[in-house]
Amino acid sequence: MADKKSASSTLVMDCSAESLNSQQQAAEWQGLIAKVRACTLCADVLTHGVRPVLQCHPMARILIAGQAPGRKVHESGVPFDDASGERLRAWLGVSKETFYDEQQFAILPMGFCYPGKGPSGDLAPLAICAKTWRQALMAALPNIKLILVIGQYAMAYHLPDQLLQSQPPLTASQTASPTVSPAKRSLTETVYTWYQNADESPSKDNSCWTLPLPHPSPRNNIWLKRNPWFEVQCIPKVQAKVAQVLLKRD
Repeated sequence: MADKKSASSTLVMDCSAESLNSQQQAAEWQGLIAKVRACTLCADVLTHGVRPVLQCHPMARILIAGQAPGRKVHESGVPFDDASGERLRAWLGVSKETFYDEQQFAILPMGFCYPGKGPSGDLAPLAICAKTWRQALMAALPNIKLILVIGQYAMAYHLPDQLLQSQPPLTASQTASPTVSPAKRSLTETVYTWYQNADESPSKDNSCWTLPLPHPSPRNNIWLKRNPWFEVQCIPKVQAKVAQVLLKRD
């Protein structure tokens, strides 16, 4: 009888400790997010003001690593609430409801605030944003199984080795594909190379998989027309991987 009481007491203590740890982790997470949303580090240089835009939760399984919010997203405060988002959701094969479920998708651009307009499009995300917040946020997302890396700035962070590797010679059937630079890959080369080796490219982030993507912005329509292999060959692989991760729960 004494042994049963002791075992029962131990179980209660273990459950209480687990609950306490869970509550502490939740408080730490909420504190981190509150700090990010209240960040004003770049207030002096952001002409449109600060408004960090992100979506994340510790239970999220897919991370979208983008560049920075555009003007429309800055105004709404909702990530990918624009034409880019419509195309991205079509690429992934998911509904708006699923996309904006923070326990499914985390959305962390390299810069959380709209950087403003430049001569040929939006300015680059400010580097101080990722330096200040990204490591802590990535560490607080332990359940990520797939990272969708959008654009050159996110690739430079999440796939630096991929950008610098050279590509093996193309076969005769691949002659219409991108020309390969021997030193540093372009975004096109990086995307193409990954999809030729889709099952052999683990990420440095939490040992999960990465899928490099071009930016879904309408400004990239010319790129998509020049590279029809992307939507024909790559999008089905993207959708299959996304569906696999969303359906599988540990």
